[in-house]
Amino acid sequence: MDFKIIHIAETDSTNRWLKDYPPPLPAGEDVVVVAEFQTAGKGCGSNSWESERGKNLTFSMLIHPEGLPANEQFHITEVVSVALCETLEPIINKKVAIKWPNDIYVGDRKICGILIENRLQGSAIKDSIIGIGLNVNQRVFLSDAPNPVSLYQLMGQETDLDALLQHFLEVFERIALRPTVNNDYRARLYRKGIPALYEDGSGRFKATLTDVQNDGRLVLHDETGEKRTYAFKEVQFIV
Repeated sequence: MDFKIIHIAETDSTNRWLKDYPPPLPAGEDVVVVAEFQTAGKGCGSNSWESERGKNLTFSMLIHPEGLPANEQFHITEVVSVALCETLEPIINKKVAIKWPNDIYVGDRKICGILIENRLQGSAIKDSIIGIGLNVNQRVFLSDAPNPVSLYQLMGQETDLDALLQHFLEVFERIALRPTVNNDYRARLYRKGIPALYEDGSGRFKATLTDVQNDGRLVLHDETGEKRTYAFKEVQFIV
């Protein structure tokens, strides 16, 4: 991929900015827009993203997956999540995990969030906008988010944002071609194989995360051995 990288000072959301990108894009051009500050950065669902101006990587990628059927769109989540883990792990020298479906965790703390919005053409994905908020140089978090962490808090030193972005894009291109990325995603799942607390519409329960299906649904086995399968937002991790 040959990304066109655009830097902007401020926007409400880099995902929204890319959707409304004013000049007509050449067919199939891959674009990255990086904002110094987002006034309304979004996570999945109704979640917001706290980011101090100029301290973190808040950016969105527009990519064009070739020949990817709509019913296999979870593959994009797998590629992005694994690429972020493999970008960060050598830097911090700590294990980096994926909290289903696509939060990036160090220990029990969230270092990165992802928001993916796919646009369809017939039964295939026309393009995908991938929003990423990565905590890099922020030293203090003031929102009520329960467990944020940054690279600075983990390492005690600042990281060059442009160099980190370039490194991630290189890793992303490599991971996108890897035939085993679905296995790599599952191997990095936060809490996989460990009994832990979850909550669904019926209340809290203890279960063990065993798998994620190809369509992205989470598979848990509760204390009675019953298999429970959940789509996104149908179950919560109790951290």
